[in-house]
Amino acid sequence: MEKFTIDTAPQYERHYDEDGFWKKVKHLAAQVGAKVLYPALQLYYVLQSNNVPVKAKTLIIGALGYLILPADLVPDFIPALGFTDDLTALLLALRTVNKHLTPEINARAKEQTDKLLNVSSNS
Repeated sequence: MEKFTIDTAPQYERHYDEDGFWKKVKHLAAQVGAKVLYPALQLYYVLQSNNVPVKAKTLIIGALGYLILPADLVPDFIPALGFTDDLTALLLALRTVNKHLTPEINARAKEQTDKLLNVSSNS
């Protein structure tokens, strides 16, 4: 498995689909919490925006495809390390598309993260 980079992102695009994303996110919620969920959801909501260029969307789809892909550089089942490569891919994509992050996107991602983690808004 090749490491996720901006150059390798397109090869992971074929692993992305919206149903697969939500299935993986719901599965992740119990395992990794907000550390991986929040950036994944930020990218998902940036992807939904009409103001994002195709090149940025390609990178996002690649990063989310890498997250969905069951076999990656560091197997997800390895405790404490399994999602480090996934998180790295998400953060690399976020850093690249951060100018497209809006307060509304961040709020939606936070709200959805809290919902998936069953976090009360009063806590």
